[in-house]
Amino acid sequence: MNMEITFAGGKKVNASFKGHIHKTDQPLHAGGENSAPSPYELFLASIGTCAGVYVQGFCDQRNLPTDQIKLIQSLEMNPATKLPSKISIEIRLPADFPEKYRAAVVNAAELCAVKRTIASPPVFEITTALV
Repeated sequence: MNMEITFAGGKKVNASFKGHIHKTDQPLHAGGENSAPSPYELFLASIGTCAGVYVQGFCDQRNLPTDQIKLIQSLEMNPATKLPSKISIEIRLPADFPEKYRAAVVNAAELCAVKRTIASPPVFEITTALV
């Protein structure tokens, strides 16, 4: 599984993977044009959207509508490291969402592959190659 990372000028860095181009840019205060999310913003969005995929799948399997469901992700930052010390996801359900599925929908969100990857981080290896 390979992803190609290329430079698109300025502070723009793109990732090509499985026929999609994921564009990133830095915010204005970091010298970018703010024309796309920063890589870190994409990372954070991947956590919430991954949980959303699992919630949607759970609901789809039970023919439960998702149009009134919303996930709200929030961060608590460690001031020393400037990294998240806690990431919370609140699943906002409509009042008529079946009581018997409320805990199960949380369990479904917990299955998110992005969250599980962070909880059990891979080894990172960065090398160079001449072309």
